[in-house]
Amino acid sequence: MTSYELILAAAAGAVCLAICATLWALAQRRSFEARLALLQGKLSGLGSGVLAAQASAEAFDNALISVEDGRAALVSGADSLTACAQRLGAPADAQQVVAALIRVDPHHAGKLSELFERGEPCAFEAQGKNGSVLVEGRSAGALAWLRLSISTSHKSALPSATRFAAFLDSQVEPAWIASADGAAIWGNAAFVRAVGATSSMAAALTGKTFDRAADTLAIEAANTGEPREAVRWVNVEGRRRAFRIAAQSLEGGGVGVFCNDVTEVEDMRDALKKHVAAHDETLNHIADAVAIFSQTKRLAFYNTAFAELWGLEPAWLADRPTHGEVLDRLRQRRRLPETIDYAKWKAEELAHYEDLGPQADELWDLPDRRTLKVIRQPHPMGGMLLLYSDITGELRLKAQYNALIQVQQATLDKLNDAVAVFGSDGRLRLHNEAFENFWNVTAFALEAAVDFEGVVDLCVPRLHDLSFWRELKGRVADPDPQMRSPTSGEVRTSDGRIVLYQSRPLPDGATLIGFTDVTDTRDLQSALADRSAALAEAERLKRDFVGNVSYELRTPLTTIIGYSELLERADGLHERGRNHVAAVRAAATQLARSIDDVLDMAQIDAGEMALEIQDIRVEDLLVGARERASKDATLGGVTVAIECDEDVGLIRGDLKRLSQTLDHLVENALRQTPPDGIVTLSARRALGEVRLDVKDTGRGVPFHVQAHIFDRFVGRDRGGPGLGLALVKALVELHGGWVALESEPGAGSTFTCHLPETQQPGAMQPELSF
Repeated sequence: MTSYELILAAAAGAVCLAICATLWALAQRRSFEARLALLQGKLSGLGSGVLAAQASAEAFDNALISVEDGRAALVSGADSLTACAQRLGAPADAQQVVAALIRVDPHHAGKLSELFERGEPCAFEAQGKNGSVLVEGRSAGALAWLRLSISTSHKSALPSATRFAAFLDSQVEPAWIASADGAAIWGNAAFVRAVGATSSMAAALTGKTFDRAADTLAIEAANTGEPREAVRWVNVEGRRRAFRIAAQSLEGGGVGVFCNDVTEVEDMRDALKKHVAAHDETLNHIADAVAIFSQTKRLAFYNTAFAELWGLEPAWLADRPTHGEVLDRLRQRRRLPETIDYAKWKAEELAHYEDLGPQADELWDLPDRRTLKVIRQPHPMGGMLLLYSDITGELRLKAQYNALIQVQQATLDKLNDAVAVFGSDGRLRLHNEAFENFWNVTAFALEAAVDFEGVVDLCVPRLHDLSFWRELKGRVADPDPQMRSPTSGEVRTSDGRIVLYQSRPLPDGATLIGFTDVTDTRDLQSALADRSAALAEAERLKRDFVGNVSYELRTPLTTIIGYSELLERADGLHERGRNHVAAVRAAATQLARSIDDVLDMAQIDAGEMALEIQDIRVEDLLVGARERASKDATLGGVTVAIECDEDVGLIRGDLKRLSQTLDHLVENALRQTPPDGIVTLSARRALGEVRLDVKDTGRGVPFHVQAHIFDRFVGRDRGGPGLGLALVKALVELHGGWVALESEPGAGSTFTCHLPETQQPGAMQPELSF
């Protein structure tokens, strides 16, 4: 391309660029003109708004001040600012007025500082030198706005709305204004905290409620125009509290709701109710009759015992009759003390309501022989409390107790032993006359003795051992149970007496101490001991004598019996001589048996006879006894028979001694039985024992002899020393049995030996049975 073309192209481009720039400028101008017209319309509207705001502010005597970065500027209300500055004593300048507001009250200064720095709204009434100014602060963007107005209130008038709102905010209990539907439209700071709202404005309180019942209360107050009040328990800040909620419709619409925290009052009321209920329940369980009459003399409370004591109907008592009506009904039923002038007695009874001091107890003797103790006392809540105690049984017991004490005292006075009773405190409670005589003290001196030490001082002249008295005091006053255990012992007095003392703890904590003069007893015991020793020595001498005599007698008797038997068999002896020899042998044999009986009785008496226990066939025992008695039975013409049951079997015993027993019984039966008589030996088993019977058909035993038949030396008139039946009794008892006699004069006799089937271990050696 040539230079000319280049120049031509550049010129064309410049023309195009100029045309485009012109077109763009025309478009921008039209846009700016439309925007300018719009802004002029808005400015005109704002101007009219400002004029309207200024006019409205000036119409309501308000001064509006804007504050930015600490600089205050008057927006509207110059006349109002002048009036406010005059009351605050400051120049009519916005900056000076704000400074005056800060100086008036430090609390107000803090609120303004919160408004300027963080935009916190505030409202207060500033009190200046010449009057008060109402201040309301709000924030909008970076500006803080203050609206000042002249307070027209005075001391006798109502506070302003702002001041009253501040007053409500200072309350610790929630308070709010609700609409006709119960929704909160404004609330104080306590209400805002309680419902968890961000501010007290209606928008922030939407959907917030303090208590559903409180909302219902506000609706009722709005609908009826009358105040409503109720106590509600509400959870506030995590604590359950009681509030007395009052709702009152307000002038101009809405309902004012106020709360008063009555938690402590309700707690106290609830505690009082529980206390009264517990008190009533306690009174219902006591045996004494209780009635409480109010200040109007009406029955306010009665327990179950009251209705039962007087026999009054619960339905009638539930109507709360007066005290006088109760007395009249009791008099009709003859349940009051008999009196000549009932009207005067009733008036005196009701006059006790006027006496507020302590009142003496009374005893009422009723016609049904009951005795009541009446206690009156003023009730703390007004009225009278009456308590009726049926002490009939108590008086009866007291009379019985006094009678018992008198009987006890009389009984102790009849004792020869000196007796005294000391309480756990050491005081003398009771003593008898023998105690006074024993220690030679008077009753007056014992009554003057304060405690145990005083009694000891009276007794020391006759018993000087102080350690004895100290130990005895421990038995009386020491609380240790081991020290109060029973004790006894002997001491010797200064006049030579031997005294036996005893201490015994009593169930009521007292201690009984007894003293007995045992001097004569000890002398008698000493004499008895000497006599016992003498008797033991005599017994020993007797045993030695019996042993020596038996030995000395047995030797010649053996010789006599032996030679007499030889002479009987000797040849050349005539018949008469032979009879004499036989008589000598029989007499010697009888004498030997008598000596054996005496020795056996001596052994039994000394407890030295031992049994050789073995199994014995009862039938063989009877057969042996019959064989040994056959010769004498033949000579006397008597028949000896045996009757033995097949089931008798064996018996445990000493064969020698049982045989000896049967021999004596058979010998006794043969002596008593005439010729042609019968002696029957029988045995039978019954009830764990074996009975051996020896029955004869002789002349029997007289009744006056039967009671002593087993005594020693009773049978001497029948021959021998009279020890046979006594030895039988001793031998049977040695076996653990007993012997009995059944006899009728002229009809024979039956001796029965009751022997146990078995013998106890040690029967063979009695000295080892311990």
